[in-house]
Amino acid sequence: MPPYATQPGTPHPLGARVDGDGVNFALYSASATGADLCLFDDTGRETRLPAAGPTAHVWHLRVSGIGPGQRYGWRVHGPYAPERGERHNPNKLLVDPYARAIEGRLDWRGPIYGFRREPRAITPPDDSIPCDRDDAAAKPRSLVVDDVFDWGADRPPRVPWGDTVLYELHVKGFTRRHSRVPEPHRGTFLGLASDAAIEHLVSLGVTSVELLPIHAHLDEPAVSARGMTNYWGYSTVGYFAPDDRFAVPRAQGGEGAVREFKRMVARLHAAGLEVILDVVYNHTCEGDRWGPTVSFRGIDDATYYRRKPGSAGEYADLAGCGNTVDLSHPQALKLLADSLRYWVTEMHVDGFRFDLAVILGRNTVGAFDLRSAFFAVLQQDPVLSGVKLLAEPWDLGEDGYRLGGFPPPWAEWNGRFRDSVRRFWRGDAQVVPDVGYRLTGSSDLFAHGARTTHASVNFVTAHDGFTLRDLVSYQRKHNLANGERDADGLTENLSQNCGVEGETDDPAVLARRRTIARSILATVFVSRGVPMLLMGDELWRTQRGNNNPYCQDSELTWVDWPAADADPEARDTFEFVRSLLALRKGQPVLRGSDFLRGKPSDGGRNNDITWLRADGTEMTGPDWERPARARLAFHLAGAGGSPPILVLMNGESTPATFALPGPVYGPSWRVAIDTRPKAQVGSQLAAAGSVALDAGALVVLTGD
Repeated sequence: MPPYATQPGTPHPLGARVDGDGVNFALYSASATGADLCLFDDTGRETRLPAAGPTAHVWHLRVSGIGPGQRYGWRVHGPYAPERGERHNPNKLLVDPYARAIEGRLDWRGPIYGFRREPRAITPPDDSIPCDRDDAAAKPRSLVVDDVFDWGADRPPRVPWGDTVLYELHVKGFTRRHSRVPEPHRGTFLGLASDAAIEHLVSLGVTSVELLPIHAHLDEPAVSARGMTNYWGYSTVGYFAPDDRFAVPRAQGGEGAVREFKRMVARLHAAGLEVILDVVYNHTCEGDRWGPTVSFRGIDDATYYRRKPGSAGEYADLAGCGNTVDLSHPQALKLLADSLRYWVTEMHVDGFRFDLAVILGRNTVGAFDLRSAFFAVLQQDPVLSGVKLLAEPWDLGEDGYRLGGFPPPWAEWNGRFRDSVRRFWRGDAQVVPDVGYRLTGSSDLFAHGARTTHASVNFVTAHDGFTLRDLVSYQRKHNLANGERDADGLTENLSQNCGVEGETDDPAVLARRRTIARSILATVFVSRGVPMLLMGDELWRTQRGNNNPYCQDSELTWVDWPAADADPEARDTFEFVRSLLALRKGQPVLRGSDFLRGKPSDGGRNNDITWLRADGTEMTGPDWERPARARLAFHLAGAGGSPPILVLMNGESTPATFALPGPVYGPSWRVAIDTRPKAQVGSQLAAAGSVALDAGALVVLTGD
């Protein structure tokens, strides 16, 4: 390998940046005594170049004669004292935390641990002696990337929260089996950018795709040992790098994950669709203190990871994955902010859903704090304060369930909505009062601090748990395929099987499942808040009772487009969901941001919402205090020139008849949504009439 021409370079920006005829490299490490930049040629041969510095804790070097596509890594010198958060070991090749692209996978058979592992298992292992074996052959490589891209006329759709309909999907799972997507593009960013994928999303009526993690990730050792992968990707190694598993292979004409991600975003934007990323800044892929040394741990362990108070090297574990990123440290917080800003400015994404977001808002002593540095950075940043911010509002730490506790303009996944709606539609008693809050935007959770109903992300199914079809087909989880003896996943799912566990050809059972599933969907879309739909629920997708398929990169988790095309039930479900989204789009009263108060609004003669008994009369206090039945009806006064809406819900296991409330609420009604098998959509009803509802059925009427 010819010698490289080098100069000291500059300490900013961090990472690798193309600079004329060369590349500038910069790496932060406050505790290092030296750092070697490692360049690799096409044969894998390594050249080590000592970096200059440190300049304000940054090691830096400029190398002439190289450019995009150059493979590299770092080796960091310094003390090895795990009890002090110092785990430097130059025998370990490290991924650049600011790498824009990462190539290759971790080989768990290699000497990838920073400490010497004894031949016999020791529990816990002794990590006090550093490993002296080189592990470059077992490590992924960082890649230099050319940021130049012609975005043309790309503009963010900026869909208002009131019009937003989220669609949670997995990039690979969405198109891997789609026959109308070209074979090299199936399961990739370009697959999601295909005409067929976009046509489905636009036809359905969603506005924003929320992508399960697309940051570069590594599989856990236990998962890898079973011959599986972390399909969901909640195990990040690179916060700037799109995962190359979603890129078309170079041998098949691929351009690399970065350019293909940008092409996907541009195509989705052109179709009016926003791109929201599910991001995992709460922990990394390196696991607990006995995990592999891949990046952060070997670069500056004390900077990036939070410690248990009073411990000697023991990590705090608020995510259940072995470590917790310490955002109370300025450099760790800078990494997060730089990463988010990169995805908005360079990759043009429209927002973020933060996994276990409570962790991110914990202060230096570990308490959740709205004045923490994390919230302050996002609030004042001119780029990040203008995008959609969604929280998963819980973690595994003390006082970790903080639903309703985030500041504006955040939206939050509303787990109370999910649970209450599931309970109602399986007929649970005493749930009606809580459902009342959920249907109207959850004022008990969000009506404070200038927040609105749009703070509530309303969902009943998500990647973590049963699909909609499985929610009404399985009473218990069936996770044996994961290889964990069915010990993983939630035991209580608030689900029901309608009399038969799993698949059946019993027409009565199938009809009941269909009715309840559609009622669940309808509840999401007639509720105030921001609705979210899970990938494939509109196509009646099943995971055969697996409620934790995080390691299932297989037909179990991929959308089965051939089956959906051949299944009348799938086609009918798709059309039903389309009708729900069309109803919501055409009814401003369903999308409003104000919390309903049960009082007249805008000079109307009727209250904004009126709760009704099955006999058509208005509910009173005792009806809420002693709700003995899972039946509910409510009237929404029209808004913005739209007609009033009447929603009838029978969550019980027996039929029920609802009397219509009389002409003062509307002279006549038209059936807009009917979840029963023999729906009478479009039929007219007189104000003095009644509606007989099957068990588990929901009907939406609009005033004429």
